[in-house]
Amino acid sequence: MVRAMDRLNYGHLLYFWMVAREGTVARAAVQLRLAQPTLSGQIRALEVALGEKLFERAGRGLRLTEMGGVVFGYADEIFALGRELSESVKGRPTGWPLRLAVGVADALPKLVAYHLIEPALALEQRVRLAVHVASTEKLLASLALHELDVVLTDRVAPPGVSVRAFNHLLGDCAVTLFAAPRLVRKYRRGFPRSLDGAPFLFPGETSTLRRGLEQWFEKQRIWPRIVGEFDDSTLIEVFGQAGKGIFAVPSIVESSVRSQYGVAIVGHLDKVRERFYAVSAERRLKHAAVIAITESARRELFG
Repeated sequence: MVRAMDRLNYGHLLYFWMVAREGTVARAAVQLRLAQPTLSGQIRALEVALGEKLFERAGRGLRLTEMGGVVFGYADEIFALGRELSESVKGRPTGWPLRLAVGVADALPKLVAYHLIEPALALEQRVRLAVHVASTEKLLASLALHELDVVLTDRVAPPGVSVRAFNHLLGDCAVTLFAAPRLVRKYRRGFPRSLDGAPFLFPGETSTLRRGLEQWFEKQRIWPRIVGEFDDSTLIEVFGQAGKGIFAVPSIVESSVRSQYGVAIVGHLDKVRERFYAVSAERRLKHAAVIAITESARRELFG
């Protein structure tokens, strides 16, 4: 006897995929040139065939359930392969880009994120990149729904988090302190004692760099004057460039920060270490672009 799953209607799957992309039955119906009741009936038929609810109400629109996210991920791949097949049959080069959805933790320095992601764009196959910035917790929820291929963050997935996630250490590095040239002339001499009372731009509370700096300052009995606290690392660098205070960045992007912002080095904190992780929904990485990110980070960026 053939099971319901073996009789999956790919027309119904296409309708589901369009509704998921558009966010409402009304918009998908316009795209598909179908009546809304007809389209709703096709979605219900797919849910019956799968034995799972795929959508739930979210205000005036729809959002995917957890299983809906899983099905959408498969549907995305299926229809991408379908387009590739069509092009191949017509004798045209496929060249269909590899989709890569990356979550970047809001506390992760953006220059670090760029250097981590950049190798994925150097693959022979074209890559279509989608980058989403949010808290690590929100990104892990999206990862569980297969909306993301990988999450780049400065901390491991918390043990209490209710999603299946695997932490892949990319590497670690020391920290470099930067400032505008006029501040460097004043605070480089006598470093690190010179930092006592010096104007400092701190990362936000969610940053692991923040905690590392606080622990180091306390151990050294050095108390800088906190000028501001920033959740956005790029904003710290802009304020630092304007001479508002000293700021810390992972040493792996030292040269990029110096050339991009015209700042100079106050000193290095070798005992303050920053670690970076790629978090995936699978223990063994399979996505070619994610593998490129992890291998390049370990071999070149942190090697």
